Amino acid sequence: MIQFDAIFLVDDDPINNLINKRLLGKTEVSESILEFLEADLALKKIEEFPQNQQLLIFLDINMPVMNGWEFLNTYQEKFPERKDEIVILSSSIDFQDRQKALSFNIVSGFLEKPLSLDKINYQLSKYI
Repeated sequence: MIQFDAIFLVDDDPINNLINKRLLGKTEVSESILEFLEADLALKKIEEFPQNQQLLIFLDINMPVMNGWEFLNTYQEKFPERKDEIVILSSSIDFQDRQKALSFNIVSGFLEKPLSLDKINYQLSKYI
């Protein structure tokens, strides 16, 4: 089973983060699951992780302060050498959002909320 040094949940909804944290805890792919209600705080935390540590980031698109698109653009600028896996986790069913997300080479998946163990396992199977 693949292991990540940490999982980041970047979503402005604390209830979603709580539920997703419990679901991801069942997968045992990381001992560290961090929640961020603001994307800019997640970016600051990434700076604390050495480049050789791999993160799995679940990112919402529609957030105040900094949205998911702004996060992705900033991530690409600040961390061009990192090899993290970023998965968009959104309530958006807009096909254009999915296309835009997957146009970022740093995005490895697009999952619709709510997250489920089946969706998590499907995504994780891509990294094995």
